[in-house]
Amino acid sequence: MTQGAGQGPEVERTATLRDFRVPAYVHEAGPYVRSTHPGDVVPPSEEARPEGYTPTQRDLPVINRGDTVQVTVDPASVPAPQPATGPGPLYVVGDVHGYLDELVAALQEQGLIDSAGQWCAGTARLWFLGDFTDRGPDGIGVIDLVMRLSAEAAAAGGYCKALMGNHELLLIGAKRFGDTPVNSGAGTATFQAAWLLNGGQKTDMDRLQDHHLQWMARLDAVEEVDGHLLLHSDTTAYLDYGRSIEEVNDTVRETLTRNDADEVWDLFRKFTKRFSFRDEGGADAVRSLLDTYGGTRVVHGHSPIPYLLGEVGSEDGGDDTGPVVSGPHVYADGLAIAMDGGVTMAGKLLVQQLPLDV
Repeated sequence: MTQGAGQGPEVERTATLRDFRVPAYVHEAGPYVRSTHPGDVVPPSEEARPEGYTPTQRDLPVINRGDTVQVTVDPASVPAPQPATGPGPLYVVGDVHGYLDELVAALQEQGLIDSAGQWCAGTARLWFLGDFTDRGPDGIGVIDLVMRLSAEAAAAGGYCKALMGNHELLLIGAKRFGDTPVNSGAGTATFQAAWLLNGGQKTDMDRLQDHHLQWMARLDAVEEVDGHLLLHSDTTAYLDYGRSIEEVNDTVRETLTRNDADEVWDLFRKFTKRFSFRDEGGADAVRSLLDTYGGTRVVHGHSPIPYLLGEVGSEDGGDDTGPVVSGPHVYADGLAIAMDGGVTMAGKLLVQQLPLDV
């Protein structure tokens, strides 16, 4: 998720919701409804958040949708994923954004890790959809956990893998290029300024090491598993990088290897686009990806479900409890599943077993 300068008149603010703002260039073509209730920053307590943690304001357009389905899963009905033979059950994780405690709780709830935080799901398969850092208090802790679980899952006969999100590109760019000017398409910008504007945490940058950067730079951008086309962003911009999954992933890695600031910025900018799958023509946009890369459904993060449902910032306002997210959302004629539960705005960090029966 990326953010930029707020636009429009002064508006009423809802103090219980946290952090999202988006620059104008990230939006796909098509109308949208401006948020009328962008939330104030919720200041973390000194005990709960590390020194240097700085939550950011949000200001994202709200789409009031009537054609989405919210999938509610009873945790008590979820069996422990430990099949005896063959590939284990498939799980996906939405945007984490540094909320390590929430991630651990969600993985434990699904029976994927035990009380000590160790992999206990046998041959289960787990995919993270990207955006591990920024806005939340412990992005590096999240990356460390995912890297450790990858080794533990492989040893148990399963796997834990991750996709490239726009915030991985942003953190890589901030570390590599700092204040080097890049052509943003709307004037001169820098990765450092964009990273800070988008909730970049000094504590993450201080703890960022070469092995974290190498791990992020090698992440795939797209994958197809059991008929699910997994990607981070709800955009068709992936089509700009190849006509096959292998070609897209190779192109992204090669772009990062060339270490050209403008090329990486363009990659970051395109991965930041959103809302391709909503409104009229959204299902056709999804089909263009499925027809090219395979699969029968797209599963993505990036755009928070509360905005897709109009539960945040709508003209009707709302109570002070924050957005209500109980599960993933299926939309675009049933072809797209949104997995960003809006943890950074007091929503929910989603871990979901696939397929969904909808």
